[in-house]
Amino acid sequence: MVTRPRILVVGAGFAGVGCVRRLERKLSPGEADITLVTPYSYQLYLPLLPQVASGVLTPQSIALSLRRSKKYRTRIIPGGAIGVDLKAKVCVIRTITDKIVDERYDYIVLAPGSVTRTFNIPGLVDHAYGMKTLAEAAYLRDHVISQLDLADASDDPAERASRLQFVVVGGGYAGTETAACLQRLTHGAVRRYPRLDPSLIKWHLIDIAPKLMPELGDKLGRTAQEILARRGIEVSLGVSIDKAAAEEVTFTDGRVVPTHTLIWTAGVVASPLIATLGAETVRGRLAVNAEMHLPGEDGVFALGDAAAVPDRAKGDDAVCPPTAQHAMRQGRHVADNVIATLHNQPLTPYVHRDLGLVVDLGGTDAVSKPLGIELRGLAAQAVARGYHWSALRTNVAKARVLTNWTLNALAGDDFVRTGFQSRRPAKLKDFEYPDHYLTPDEVRAHVARTDSPKR
Repeated sequence: MVTRPRILVVGAGFAGVGCVRRLERKLSPGEADITLVTPYSYQLYLPLLPQVASGVLTPQSIALSLRRSKKYRTRIIPGGAIGVDLKAKVCVIRTITDKIVDERYDYIVLAPGSVTRTFNIPGLVDHAYGMKTLAEAAYLRDHVISQLDLADASDDPAERASRLQFVVVGGGYAGTETAACLQRLTHGAVRRYPRLDPSLIKWHLIDIAPKLMPELGDKLGRTAQEILARRGIEVSLGVSIDKAAAEEVTFTDGRVVPTHTLIWTAGVVASPLIATLGAETVRGRLAVNAEMHLPGEDGVFALGDAAAVPDRAKGDDAVCPPTAQHAMRQGRHVADNVIATLHNQPLTPYVHRDLGLVVDLGGTDAVSKPLGIELRGLAAQAVARGYHWSALRTNVAKARVLTNWTLNALAGDDFVRTGFQSRRPAKLKDFEYPDHYLTPDEVRAHVARTDSPKR
């Protein structure tokens, strides 16, 4: 009996979902079996997470169901890949119930994305909040509103002041948008708390880099910094975190800020899954060729944040930056290359020139650089939201997002906590599990152990 080729896609981010959708459209059901490994059966539109945290958008509006496609036929394994044995062609998966299962494949597309980069800062993973998942964004909104509630109820001036100070680490797009959007949340909410002095609410945005969002260029970077300063957000550059505690944060310049809210958005690194392959990497990302194929390995492709895909548009030794813009296009392109492999056709290299950058600072504030054109204010806001809206994959998601934007603009926010904030706090360590991954030797030993009875 002739069996169908097994295509395994790891990760349901922009890259993984783009690949799966293309495979479903271009392959007939009889040509191949498609399997997707992901803890969640949705694709998260990550750039809009700050708007979920600030209450402008509901969580469901940026969680795009994988089962809505008319051509949906992909088998979904609810879990995360923790190791890959390239020789045996086996992917080791930890399901959401902590069961370890082996999935065999003929072709594998590795798009596991990235995880938060935390360094070895004392207390960071125990006391900082992240902004990488939908649960973290929803949880962070509850936490920020709860700080206003607790400060309002407190008669202790020191506690009140510490609960009304917020620290965001990371001057990239995620950190800047998070600080801007959440500052608007607290600024709007404080009007409903007559016992609170609005001047006590202080937001700090810090980054070790000398410039804010350097990719935007000096002019737009300065404009963004001026907008934040006008809102009362204190921006400190050339500064990071020395250590973190439950009720205070120490900066590397010696300042100690009493706070119950430390938000960490200072960059990402490739998923630890890549290290389990024992293959060559470039700054932690899997070294692949322009066709997104792993040299020397049959049927192994990698893309997105976890792969160092050569940037043919820039040339030299440049690799594509870990952005949604590249991941979406790489997903479709790698699917075409997988199909070409199935049909014994030549692979084609990935080439894409950046279309520009957009930064939504909330309200009417934004800075954008589409096709190299620098925009500010309403024009930049229109471009930023127009780009995000058009990039949403389903019409249902577009309708939800547009409705949310309209309702928020007309009616504002009710500043309601939804119950995610429990007595037991959930910090960085509770949302990402870097200790779950296997070493290359552990992967081979596990596969050999589970495979031996079948021989």
